Amino acid sequence: MNRKELDPENSPEEAFGKRLRTLRDQRGWTQDVLGQRMGYSGTHISAVETGRRPPTPHFAASADKAFGTGDEFDRQGRAVRNTGLLEGFPEYVPHEKRAVEIRLFELGIIPGLLQTPEYAAAITTGAVRRGSITEQQAEERLALLAGRRAALERDPAPLVFVVLDESCLRRVVGGPAVMQKQLAKILDFAELPSTVLQVAPYELGERRAFDLPVHLLTLADRTNLAYAESAQRGHLMRETVSVVAMLTAYHQLQAEALSQTASVAMIEELRKGTP
Repeated sequence: MNRKELDPENSPEEAFGKRLRTLRDQRGWTQDVLGQRMGYSGTHISAVETGRRPPTPHFAASADKAFGTGDEFDRQGRAVRNTGLLEGFPEYVPHEKRAVEIRLFELGIIPGLLQTPEYAAAITTGAVRRGSITEQQAEERLALLAGRRAALERDPAPLVFVVLDESCLRRVVGGPAVMQKQLAKILDFAELPSTVLQVAPYELGERRAFDLPVHLLTLADRTNLAYAESAQRGHLMRETVSVVAMLTAYHQLQAEALSQTASVAMIEELRKGTP
């Protein structure tokens, strides 16, 4: 039987699932047996172990009772529920780390994979000041982002296609000095042999394919995944008609966007206007 490998460093969900599986294996219990002891189905236990379903407070308390672990699972469950990451995003990250092709569309801010540490810190600091996340959650976001960027340096490197809405470039984050470094990083990114960078100018208007950020992944077996975000949550979609439709829309967006040469020229002009 194939078992999903769990890495506690990937997300709080995987850390919870890894601990649950480890204690279950130590006792020789199947998922069905643990489910009976906790009042859940074996399918539910499997979904929590693999990070496909978050642990509720009742689930965590039942796990502590079944294993005699005090409040260990209760504390881990709170870490899952109080994460500063958008719901659904931790499920996406492990797939991104092993994708052979990554396609991104972003508006408003530079996508995380292209952010400088200073730009990323400015974004998280702003979120802390607004009270939307805590200092600890901000540190969690930055640590995860650093790990995602490092994953791109693997060999062979994935092909990365990025389309930036013009708003990403014109919105000043962290002040002029931070933006200078950020725009320089984007230009460096565009020079890499495994990347394509394009800008979707304001002039596209209603011809712009997406109104929300989009992530599209192609895995080594040519499976396609899509991740899309709203203000409330993110959603990972697997090989479905919806994923194919989003991939088609992305190709249409690339055809409408500026070429990489024209995009680089726009960014260089913006740098000249940044003190």
